[in-house]
Amino acid sequence: MRIGIGIDIHPFAEGRELVLGGVKVPYSRGLSGHSDADALTHAICDAILGAMGEGDIGTHFPDTDPQYKNISSLVLLAEVVRMMNSKNFRIVNVDATVVCEAPGLAPFIPQMKESLLSVLGLECAINIKATRGEGLGFIGRGEGIVCLATVLVEEQ
Repeated sequence: MRIGIGIDIHPFAEGRELVLGGVKVPYSRGLSGHSDADALTHAICDAILGAMGEGDIGTHFPDTDPQYKNISSLVLLAEVVRMMNSKNFRIVNVDATVVCEAPGLAPFIPQMKESLLSVLGLECAINIKATRGEGLGFIGRGEGIVCLATVLVEEQ
C-alpha cells in the first residue's frame, strides 16, 4: 500500500467556466490556468502520481506545452490512471476536499463523484467534501480555490 497527497490552488478569473471534478459548476467566474484549471482533478492527479513516486502533474503535463492549453483535466487524469495501471497499481480510495468561499458545492458533489469514477474506475471508493474559508485569507475573500486529495493505492 502507498499513500499520495495532492494539493492544487487556482485563482478565480473572469471569462472562464468553473470546472471541478470534471463538472461545470454555474458561477460568475472560473479558475485561471493553462488547462481547464480543474483544481480538484489536478489534486487527485498529484496524489496518484505521488503515491507512485512519479513526480507531479507539472512534470508530466507542463503548462509550457501548447498541447495542454484548455485541455480537460479528465484527459490528464485518464493518462495518470493509464500510467498507474501500467505500473500495476490500483486505487483503493480517494478522499478530497475543496475549500472555497463560494459557490456552494454540495449539490454538485454527486456529479463530481460520477465524473471522476468514470475515469478512475468504478471499483474505487471516492469521497469529496467542500468547506469554506470562513472569511479568512485569499479563500475567505473569494479570490480562489484550494483542493486537497489523499489517495491510497496498492500494488497488484
